[in-house]
Amino acid sequence: MKPRDILQSLVAFPTVSRDSNLDLIAYVEGLLADAGIETTRVPNAEGDKAGLFASVGPDAPGGVVLSGHTDVVPTDGQDWATDPWVLTEKDGRLYGRGSVDMKGFDALAIAAMIQAAKSGDLKRPLQIALSYDEEVGCTGAPPLIEALLASGLPKAETALVGEPSDLKVVTGHKGGLSYHVHVRGHEVHSSIMHTGVNAIMEGAKLIDWANRTNATSMAATPGPLAAEFIPPWTTIHTGTIRGGTAHNITAADCHFDYDFRIVPGDDPADWQARFEAEVARLTAGMQAVAPSSGIDAAQAFTLPPLVPEEDGAAERLMRQLTGDNGTHVVSYGTEGGHFQAAGYSCVVCGPGDIGRAHKADEYITIDELEAGWAFMEKLLTWLRT
Repeated sequence: MKPRDILQSLVAFPTVSRDSNLDLIAYVEGLLADAGIETTRVPNAEGDKAGLFASVGPDAPGGVVLSGHTDVVPTDGQDWATDPWVLTEKDGRLYGRGSVDMKGFDALAIAAMIQAAKSGDLKRPLQIALSYDEEVGCTGAPPLIEALLASGLPKAETALVGEPSDLKVVTGHKGGLSYHVHVRGHEVHSSIMHTGVNAIMEGAKLIDWANRTNATSMAATPGPLAAEFIPPWTTIHTGTIRGGTAHNITAADCHFDYDFRIVPGDDPADWQARFEAEVARLTAGMQAVAPSSGIDAAQAFTLPPLVPEEDGAAERLMRQLTGDNGTHVVSYGTEGGHFQAAGYSCVVCGPGDIGRAHKADEYITIDELEAGWAFMEKLLTWLRT
């Protein structure tokens, strides 16, 4: 099958992170089985999602693992001109949810595995690792990587994470740390608000701590690793908030998420400690008024940064295959941080533009998909030598 045919099928599976991806996984298993490739599922604890890995080629060093995720972001509230679950060609573009982020790369990786199995002449192994729940914190990658390493298959030297980068070689990205915050207040009539605890107003203090900390970080001189990023500092962000009952009642509850994007060179444990210290300080003030009040901060996920490597094998190989010698880092996170933490040399490199991801009318161009396949053919040639 051609990558475009595979992409058409992948887009048709509505694998939004909140839903199951098992139908897509079964489809990929079938494609690879038809090529004689044995696959391994790695289910989540609930059994409604799974990762998948497979290997082609000899038990030899120097292999490459192609890393992609199968989940996509929702289309809710987006004004699409086409059906987001039908790959639609128009003016040289292929529209569909996940077409660029990142089922386009997934299709290329699957096609490369099939081609490698049919040729049967690799000197180094080619592997694929497809995850779930990347879009909600890269939480499906760690168990997938752990299972791959424990499988007895040859460990690849290089991990290629195929997030859209216009086939530029991205050697670094920020890490992540995220919390679900629940502020518990004490309800009273707002005319005597001093006898209660307003969860929204207390939550606002924690959000303002983010504002003040961001301002301090922005004013500081960045370190050598951080200086490559835009912005060159660790950011703290809250994107949604909900709570309260009425305008004249001190809010009993306030919920929001609290996200850190941590530059390489900063210690995630230090940011965690600073955040938890501020939570403890605010909680003490709240409980002086109402002992039942407080702030619960449950860690949603942690994502290691991808740190540029000194003479890294992945960077050398991908520069050789793409011809790209530029310096590229990104402020979003990928599963590359987990692969690097597990001992792989890792870069991010894939077809398409990340600026089209998560939007209505997401697309990858036909030229970009074809360029991605040309890259895969070069990779297969390298693995044969």
